Amino acid sequence: MAPLRFLRAKYREARLCLSAGRVTLPSPYEAADPPPGFRGLPSVDASRCIGCGGCASVCTPGLIAIDDDGPHARFTWSLARCIYCGRCAEVCPEEAVTMSPTFETATSDISALTMTVDVFMGSCSRCGRCYGTQTPLDPPHPRAHHQARVAAICDRYREAAS
Repeated sequence: MAPLRFLRAKYREARLCLSAGRVTLPSPYEAADPPPGFRGLPSVDASRCIGCGGCASVCTPGLIAIDDDGPHARFTWSLARCIYCGRCAEVCPEEAVTMSPTFETATSDISALTMTVDVFMGSCSRCGRCYGTQTPLDPPHPRAHHQARVAAICDRYREAAS
């Protein structure tokens, strides 16, 4: 008697499923654009980076490694470990780190998920703090169009120290 009851229940279930028709949507031919404010992989504008290392200190998975040899700093980002939290972009004082809309990291080559950012560092004549120049060929002193940016950074850190 129990096997017959089981078969009747399965028959009713099959009839219900078949009578419902198609209930899924077809897969789109191309991926949709992410909405505004979407946090994907981080991207770095090396010309804006001042080498403060704030991004590395707040990175939860520890994907940012810094090799500092005085006037040069090399930031190595292992993007395979990124959890898209966006903390590196939030803490960057110069907004050099932004979250891009790219989120797909499928690759057969793990080196494609490694980003290296080289920053040439100079020290500020007013506060002694390092700052970055536009190119490695620039002299390590503030130029006319850098003066306002360097002064703002110095004031920010002077206020924080007080």
